[in-house]
Amino acid sequence: MTSPLPPRAERFFLLTLAGIQFSHVLDFMIMMPLGPILMQAFTIGTHEFGLLVASYSFSAAVSGILAATFVDLFERKRVLLSCFALFGLATLACGLAPSFATLIVARGLAGVFGGIMGALIHTMIGDAIPFARRARASGVVSSAFSLSTIAGVPLSLWLANHLGWRAPFVLIALLCVLFIIVGLRFLPELRHHLGEEKRPHLLSATFSVLADANHLRALLFSALIIFSGFTVIPYITVYAVNNVGIAQADIPLVYLVGGTATFISARLIGHWADRYGKIEVYRRVALLATLPLLAVTHAGPLPLALWLICTTSFFVLTSGRMIPAMAVIASSAQPKLRGTFMSLNGTVQSLAMGLATTLAGFLTSLDGSGRIVGYPLVGYVAVGANLLAIGFAARIVMHGQVARPGNENRS
Repeated sequence: MTSPLPPRAERFFLLTLAGIQFSHVLDFMIMMPLGPILMQAFTIGTHEFGLLVASYSFSAAVSGILAATFVDLFERKRVLLSCFALFGLATLACGLAPSFATLIVARGLAGVFGGIMGALIHTMIGDAIPFARRARASGVVSSAFSLSTIAGVPLSLWLANHLGWRAPFVLIALLCVLFIIVGLRFLPELRHHLGEEKRPHLLSATFSVLADANHLRALLFSALIIFSGFTVIPYITVYAVNNVGIAQADIPLVYLVGGTATFISARLIGHWADRYGKIEVYRRVALLATLPLLAVTHAGPLPLALWLICTTSFFVLTSGRMIPAMAVIASSAQPKLRGTFMSLNGTVQSLAMGLATTLAGFLTSLDGSGRIVGYPLVGYVAVGANLLAIGFAARIVMHGQVARPGNENRS
């Protein structure tokens, strides 16, 4: 076990990881709102755009599995910053891509290194932060997601609207350079794992996870939740511009309002889940999420204010499901296998994202006037997956739960 970091060093350590996570999350999230601009720039339809978004997720899933075989052989800081540098180069290549084919290759490469980084950041938190403060530390780093929605996406879209679609990728590449410099200064070397006695082979732990029926139910539950969201999410901006009549210049406001509301609601949902029970709160939020899932996929021409109500409720409720759901998923794992289980869960979620985006791309198309056709069908698929996930929630056994209703999460 490594020695605890001094309070000031720990603070800079977590803020640096949050900065790296911010760059990584923003790179993934920016693709969806850039949809209308990219489809026009490369003269592509929804099928091709779906493959463009999915290429990142599929690559992240594959690299996550492969990385598990070698990341423990090297010092953590060196691996993270090396992957981050390669990630920055891949993102810059996205901004310089001269064609659709080169852009999809560059997105795949960004996914390869992004998939490794995502798992490694949480591994470093586990290595460097004592258990008593680990959840709070993870919360600091996870706040990068909300920050990227509130600030990163609107800023990137503003740059895209004024300087072209390449500008956001160049911005992210510059952020990578900045946080590599910060990382060299503030990230400690973490090498205590190199001296530990030999661990069981990766496949042994993987097979042990997959042999547990409760693990499989939890992984399917996780996949269904992600699938139900990512059939709809990648095409919201394209649908808003082409079908609802929202101006491209107003799209940053959609993400600013939705991200701010999510930042506030996430804390409330987390509090309710701790107080009233994670499965019960998940069910209620997930059931409510069916309404905006249908609303955003069936809306016709609307004024901006009404569209903001639809999209903000969508962001709040679809992302809100994940707060109690991830606690249920993590608690379903046998403690001795939790690390391997969560790695597999990350891979399963990336695969679900890629499959959902690809399927939705093939269910939709553009008509002669440029409007999306088939998006309501995507909404029905999303609702179906969401309802299946709600049904699976009750079948998952959480280790350490107590019998008293409403307090199943307390161990």
